[in-house]
Amino acid sequence: MERSLPETLARYRELSRMLEDPDIARDPAKVRDIAKERGKLERPAKLYERWLDARRQIRETEALREDPEMREAADEELVRLRAEFDRLTEDVADLMGGDETEDAESVIVEVRAGTGGDEAALFAGELFDMYCRFAESKRLKVEVLEVAKTDLGGVREAICALTGPGVYRMLKFESGGHRVQRVPATETQGRTHTSAATVAVLPEFEEVEIEIRPEDLRIDTMRAGGPGGQKVNKTESAVRITHIPTGLVVKCQDEKSQHKNKARAMRILKSRIYDHIRQQKDKERAQARKSQIGSGDRSERIRTYNFPQDRLTDHRLDFNLHGLPGIMAGGLDPLIDALRKKERAERLKSLDLKDLEDKE
Repeated sequence: MERSLPETLARYRELSRMLEDPDIARDPAKVRDIAKERGKLERPAKLYERWLDARRQIRETEALREDPEMREAADEELVRLRAEFDRLTEDVADLMGGDETEDAESVIVEVRAGTGGDEAALFAGELFDMYCRFAESKRLKVEVLEVAKTDLGGVREAICALTGPGVYRMLKFESGGHRVQRVPATETQGRTHTSAATVAVLPEFEEVEIEIRPEDLRIDTMRAGGPGGQKVNKTESAVRITHIPTGLVVKCQDEKSQHKNKARAMRILKSRIYDHIRQQKDKERAQARKSQIGSGDRSERIRTYNFPQDRLTDHRLDFNLHGLPGIMAGGLDPLIDALRKKERAERLKSLDLKDLEDKE
């Protein structure tokens, strides 16, 4: 959060008072802007109010223990109040460690083949399918934006948009390097090979404030092409957009319409620019984000899939998981739950409750 919880609550209350002002009520545009800002602050403000109220009730109940006749009843009530307070503190820790991306209900998922040739491309394709199956199991909307296939059926790059409640919270831990260890189908001597792919999960916002000036873009059109001479168009429908200030490049060619390819490319580019800006900010406030599990940097190896031993190792956790076929079929819930639990524990460890108490 950019604003502390005490500051958030103060601003929320200020906005609530403003909405009751008769002079402001006569200005529909101003009311709309105030209501919009207040709506964004409501969830953290209400949570902080509940946290403050739970702490107040604990102190009042502790005072009742001074009365011998009330002590037993007070002790019973304190068990309930402290359990509620601990739960609210966990929620507070989540808010203080997160930012606006936590609430994103749409993400762009990009999977790219890394080192390992054809085997890396096959693995990248399997990862992409894994995320699509996971999304379908959660009833998320899946929109495939671009897939660059290889001759053997793998993918050099695959991009999709997933939309639904909580999607970024579920998949935010997936960004990074994924390594696979297995015997490729083309291996004649039974040797285990190691290949890699990278995954990026980029939050997507409908109203994200990113200025993309036309003069900052270089747009090239070309004929689409595919493996083995397949999917070659006679018209220049493929589009490549370069964002000159950042050097980010997006190419789309899956649609037959140049207009549709351009629209898809701009959508992907917008998310990449937002992610670029966000990661720059994260580096600047790295010390304030000690509770973040991993950096989300694509160069960071986060996971190893060992097929001969049916073992998945997430290098941010202190235990392994087995049952790779189920995981590759979209069964990511055990991983997601473990990573969220670890992140919450680390945030709680770094949370200083005095920051909340002293500013009440």
